[in-house]
Amino acid sequence: MIVTDSIYYQVRLTMTVAHNFDIVIIGGGILGTSLSYFLTSLNKSKKIAVIEQAHSVAFHTSGRNTGKVHAPYLYNPEKKKLFAKSAFHGYEMWEEYAKIRDLPFKKDGVIEVAVDKKGIKVLEKYLKWGKQNGLKEEDIELMDKKELKKIEPEIKCESALCVYRDASTDYSVLTDAIMKDSKKAGTNFLLDTKATKIKKENGKWKITLNGQHEINAKFLINAAGGEAVDIAHSIGVAKNFTDVHFRGEYWKAPSEYNNLTKSSVYSVPEFPDYPFLDPHWILRVDGTCEIGPNAVPVFSPHGYDAAENIKEFIPKMLEMLNSGARKAIFDKQFQELAMNEIQSSMSKTAMVSRVKKFLPKINPDKITEKGTAGIRSSIIDENGKFAPDVILIDDETSFHVLNYNSPGATGALPFSAHIVNHLNKSGLFNNEEEDAICGPWKFSEIIEKLQ
Repeated sequence: MIVTDSIYYQVRLTMTVAHNFDIVIIGGGILGTSLSYFLTSLNKSKKIAVIEQAHSVAFHTSGRNTGKVHAPYLYNPEKKKLFAKSAFHGYEMWEEYAKIRDLPFKKDGVIEVAVDKKGIKVLEKYLKWGKQNGLKEEDIELMDKKELKKIEPEIKCESALCVYRDASTDYSVLTDAIMKDSKKAGTNFLLDTKATKIKKENGKWKITLNGQHEINAKFLINAAGGEAVDIAHSIGVAKNFTDVHFRGEYWKAPSEYNNLTKSSVYSVPEFPDYPFLDPHWILRVDGTCEIGPNAVPVFSPHGYDAAENIKEFIPKMLEMLNSGARKAIFDKQFQELAMNEIQSSMSKTAMVSRVKKFLPKINPDKITEKGTAGIRSSIIDENGKFAPDVILIDDETSFHVLNYNSPGATGALPFSAHIVNHLNKSGLFNNEEEDAICGPWKFSEIIEKLQ
């Protein structure tokens, strides 16, 4: 076991009585770490801890994505106003933070392409949404295929939405920097530490760590990503929801393709109601290129390999069959889409062929190296429908963040500030530092921008 935090030594080796915390956050992904950053800034007298089972923050989904800092053109401004604002201001916050900390942030844009006439209508809708969500004329532009050919000669499509206010970064690096700032402000990070049991006693949470030691918390925040539903269920919350997991896989392109395009290229999703993504052409912040991700159904939030999935297959299937998820898994369209994703996992050519539709120059035979896979967890309700948005659940002494896929890593800073503001307004933390300075930002100004 790799031990990376002195606090963990303290918990593991010297604990003879329970440690008491005011707030414990379960989950050291980009959201849980950002929550700790703002909570500690606003509540300096509180003892706050983050429990993360991996040896580093952002080890799972938060650090295994495309690394894109997205402009909010995919959000309906009437239905997803908060998400759109979080993404819009998240971009400028990450840009500012990266500049101050000298961290990777590259403005390289993204191009959303329509490969048929039907997709052009979708791009027109995205253009309208993007402008309603704050993008300016110089940030987003709809082109026909002839116009696009002048700037991106290798892309084949009917129409393209060029989004210039889009960037690439490394969210693992950003999250690690946020963790270090949060630690300086007083947060305790318990890494390599799993919450193996959670129960409530005398109005407080007793949390068992690694099956051995215990800490107490007055308030619990569940931001555990792929395990958030399981944690909620363990304490009697969100029983009407279940989760399904999808492994997103990547293929690395050889260096000869690094200058094939100037921007990442996405295609209009054919089935937007399902969490199946058509693989993209991705420009990484280091200049390398990848194809991915797909969305292969797996049976564990850590189902990176066959052994883990075999181990969790029976319990996960029983859970799904006894929940609303059974309606989804027996849906013929879902089954067909799932099989297509499995095929894309088994056949490199099948996956690369999706990208060849708009980048015909790519030769699958030249792509031989796999990238890092990540797992995205989606929530299904009791009616068998995929939840389209994040689910926030208030309980008496706990708060649960489920289905945090949007606004994702891009919006993590402002969205976590929104959650902290909500908890403060609920009177949980006495509003100690409502006008606090959080690094380069004033907390009240972040909240004001989200209104």
